[in-house]
Amino acid sequence: MSITNKITEHYQKSINGELKKYHCEEWATDIYFKTTYPFRDESKIVELAQKGQIVDALVETVIIKARDAEGKRLFQDADRAKLMNEADPAVIIKVATAINNGKVSLTQEQTTKE
Repeated sequence: MSITNKITEHYQKSINGELKKYHCEEWATDIYFKTTYPFRDESKIVELAQKGQIVDALVETVIIKARDAEGKRLFQDADRAKLMNEADPAVIIKVATAINNGKVSLTQEQTTKE
């Protein structure tokens, strides 16, 4: 198997893998997320962060990555204004951090169990 085939196989396993769950007590909601996202999604977030628009990057993370149990997006682009202006910033930070660190936390948990 070629290296590019191995890369594609790994990506497909990651992108189509099991959803991870974070329970947001403040919103009384389970938020699901993947541990891998396409570069087109990640690039939006990275671009905002590089411009110093950290709040926008956090909100974009929640909009793009937060899913329901079936894997469908919880938020649409039209929800951006509400999340920016009518949501508790501390909760947005907490949710975005949980989503972004999901793979790291899982890796750390697996390492300590071995």
